[in-house]
Amino acid sequence: MSSPENILVCVTQQITCERLILKAADLRNELRGELFVIHVAKNEWNFLDNIKEGEALEYLFKISKSVGANLSVLKSDNIVQTIVDFVNENKITHIVMGESPNDHKENNFYNELKSLLNKVEIHVIPQAGIG
Repeated sequence: MSSPENILVCVTQQITCERLILKAADLRNELRGELFVIHVAKNEWNFLDNIKEGEALEYLFKISKSVGANLSVLKSDNIVQTIVDFVNENKITHIVMGESPNDHKENNFYNELKSLLNKVEIHVIPQAGIG
């Protein structure tokens, strides 16, 4: 029997990440693995100070629960390394992430993840109807 396929969704503190969680849930149903949702916040960032972002995370937490996933919120100044560690600890085989707006630094984020996790399949979901 092959080992389970575990899926990790990387979310930001935006309600629009709901679509990433739902896409990943579909993938999980296909692969019959476990679904994990992660948000990594920089150490100096305090979501308690920002009501809107706190509400968005609360909303994403509910969506995650509704598809049987846990939302982990981790604090770190090295977001890529934190995700890599999480992937290794939880035997993640697939990552679902959103396309970054106008190809700037998050593309480096994708490239860094790809280079550090060459056995993990990364699914980049295009932005929905934003144009």
